[in-house]
Amino acid sequence: MKTIVTPVRKSGLQSMTVWLIALAVVWALDFAVGDSANPRFNPYWFSIIIYSGINIILAVSLNLVNGFTGQFSIGHAGFMAVGAYGSALITTTIAAKYPDIQAGPLQTAIFIVSLVTGGILAAIAGYVVGMPSLRLRGDYLAIVTLGFGEIIRVLLLNTELVGGARGMPGIPFFSTFGWVFTFVVVTIFCVWRVVNSAHGRVLLAVREDEVAAEAMGVNTTQGKVRAFALGAFFAGIGGGLFAHYLRFLNTSIFDFNRSFEFVIMVVLGGMGSITGSVFAAILLTGMKEALRPLQELTQIDFRMIIYSLVLIGLMLTRPNGLFGTREIAEFLPKSLRKWLGVREAT
Repeated sequence: MKTIVTPVRKSGLQSMTVWLIALAVVWALDFAVGDSANPRFNPYWFSIIIYSGINIILAVSLNLVNGFTGQFSIGHAGFMAVGAYGSALITTTIAAKYPDIQAGPLQTAIFIVSLVTGGILAAIAGYVVGMPSLRLRGDYLAIVTLGFGEIIRVLLLNTELVGGARGMPGIPFFSTFGWVFTFVVVTIFCVWRVVNSAHGRVLLAVREDEVAAEAMGVNTTQGKVRAFALGAFFAGIGGGLFAHYLRFLNTSIFDFNRSFEFVIMVVLGGMGSITGSVFAAILLTGMKEALRPLQELTQIDFRMIIYSLVLIGLMLTRPNGLFGTREIAEFLPKSLRKWLGVREAT
């Protein structure tokens, strides 16, 4: 029989040990690597690490919709844009009125509040998009989500409050290594817990057979909308981190190609594997930068062509992605799996 890894119910700190250790490692590394203003190694590679972390958040959140719920959304960049602009608008407004606050103790609180607010705005947008569109399936759903993503981008393009076509400059820098990867851990933790909860079983039932799930009394539309809103929330968080690292926003950043990159990460890693999304996000972010010299030499962007060829090769060799639906815990020794709080069930 196929081995399935499911969480063991534990109480107190024991069930949180691995996540607390991960956060401790993140902040220890934050002290070791420095920040973008004063990195302790090559700033170029430092920026790739930061972008990898942001892409992990976007890929894992999209996998909740595309992988675990079995839907096909290609408008994720639109929710990223809502979170980015919403978060940046808060911090830039406060920084303009109170310029000294960026050096004070309130900067961390303002940054976190702005990120959560951006995430909530993105979740609201996800709910608004999800309610009418998630009654559709397959290609129809993909087309609708693509359309809504473009609607969000065009609305931002014509909104003077966020700079319109000029873009939004002067965004304060807050996205350090520590904060980016803290939210990476938080995103993975939340998605992992949702998938392995009763709500997660609803999502998996929708993915496996939506008609059968409805026949068993499962409210499939409600489950899909919840997944869509939660995925949009974390996309907004990733957008806020992106805005406060790049420090400039323009709607051209959040076009269809950006959404397609996230879809590629999910498909490449495995639709239904959080580990796969993390691995694919790191791989494709590094590949994107590795191909940049070729683009500068030929003045042609070959990245999307190479991405397409990689996907074609993957579909021929590993149709379910690099990890399929498996997680890293399944490759660990039995004793370590027990310590991490997972058990084998057949």
